[in-house]
Amino acid sequence: MKEILYQTTHGRNVGYYLLLAGLLCVIGVALYAAHYMDVNGHHITGMNNQIVWGMPHVFAIFLIVAASGALNVASIASVFGKIDYKPLGRLSGLLAIALLAGGLAVLVLDLGQPDRLIVAMTYYNFKSIFAWNIFLYTGFILVVAVYLWMMFERRFNRYSKPIGVFAFIWRFILTTGTGSIFGFLVARQAYDAAIMAPLFIVMSLSFGTAVFILVLVVTYKWTQRPLSDNILKKLRKLNGIFIAAVLYFVLAYHLTNLYATEHHGVERFTLLEGGSITFVFWVVQILIGGVIPLILLFARRANPRVSAILASCLIIIGAFGQLYVIIIGGQAYPLQLFPGMEVSSSFYDGVAGIYSPSMPEFGLGFGGIAMALLIVVIAVRVLPFLPASLANLESTESNSVGDTQIARV
Repeated sequence: MKEILYQTTHGRNVGYYLLLAGLLCVIGVALYAAHYMDVNGHHITGMNNQIVWGMPHVFAIFLIVAASGALNVASIASVFGKIDYKPLGRLSGLLAIALLAGGLAVLVLDLGQPDRLIVAMTYYNFKSIFAWNIFLYTGFILVVAVYLWMMFERRFNRYSKPIGVFAFIWRFILTTGTGSIFGFLVARQAYDAAIMAPLFIVMSLSFGTAVFILVLVVTYKWTQRPLSDNILKKLRKLNGIFIAAVLYFVLAYHLTNLYATEHHGVERFTLLEGGSITFVFWVVQILIGGVIPLILLFARRANPRVSAILASCLIIIGAFGQLYVIIIGGQAYPLQLFPGMEVSSSFYDGVAGIYSPSMPEFGLGFGGIAMALLIVVIAVRVLPFLPASLANLESTESNSVGDTQIARV
C-alpha cells in the first residue's frame, strides 16, 4: 500500500531547453504567418469567396474539440467514480486548458485584423452561436482552473467531485456549441443537421483521449518515470469504444442525407465525385482514422503500449481528415441558390470551390499546437501535475477524500 506522490519535473536537462526553444520557434513562425496574412490580406492564402474557413480553422477546431475530450480522463474519475483514473486527473485538466488556449489563439490570429476581437467581445448577437461560444470557451477555462485548484489543495479535495460534475456538463455544452456552428448553418447542404452536435461530442471524446495518451506516454518517457501497461490498456479500450461511436455517427449522418433527396447532390460530391475531398474522406478519415485504429485497439494479441500509441497517432491524422471534409468539403460544395435549377454565372455560382492551403495557414495552425504543448511543458515543470510513478497500478481505492489515493502495487 502506498500513497500517490505528485512531483514536478526536476533537473537542468539540455533536452528540455531545446524543446522549449523549438516550440518557441514554431510559435514565432506562427506569429509571423499571422502578421504576413494580416498585412497582405487573405488572398495570399488558399481561402476565397467560396471557402472562407481554411486550414487554420481545421487546426483550431481540432484543438478546441480535443480540449473537451482531454478532460474525459478526469471526468471518469470524478463523475463516474473510477478511481483508477484519479492520478491522471491533474494532467487531464492541464491538457484541456492548454489545447483550448492553443485553438483560441489560432482563431484570434486568423481574424485578419486582431482588433475585431474587441468587437466580438463587446457586441453580442445572441441569435448567433458564435456569441454564445465566447462565453462557453472562456467559461470552460475558468471552470477547469477551479477544478484543478480543488485537486491541488488538500483542504478542498472534497469539492473536486461536484466541481468535476459541473466541468463535465460544461464541456458537453461547449462541444455541443461547437458542433452547432455547423448544425445551424442552413445555407450549406453539408451542414444544417441536428446530428452535428452529438457527432462533435463523440469526436471530442476520441480526439481528446488520443492526444492524452500520446502526451502521457511521451511525458513519462521523457521524464523517465514508470508507466504501467495496465493504464494504457484501459485507455486503449476506452478509445476503441469512442472510435466505434464516431464511425456510427458518421454512418448515421450520411445515411440520413442519402434518404433525403435534397441532399443527394452533396452526398454524391463527398462520397464519389469530390476529388481530394472524397479521397480524404475514404482514405484519411475512414480507413486511417477509423478502421485501422479500431483493429489495433481491439486486437487481443497487440502490444498495449505500441497499439495505443500507433492508434492514437492514426486517430489524430484521421481527425484532421474528418474536420477537413466537414469544414472545407462543406464549403466547397456550391450553394443551392435555386433548388432544382441549374445555376451558372461569372461569379462561379453552381461550381464546386477549389482550395489549396498555403504555407502561412499551416504555420499558423502548427503554432496553435506548439502553444498548447508549451503550456504543458512549462506547467509540469512548475507544478506537480504528474504522479512520480504509475507502475504496476492494478486498482486504486479512495482512502478518504480527494486526491490522496491508496494504490495496490
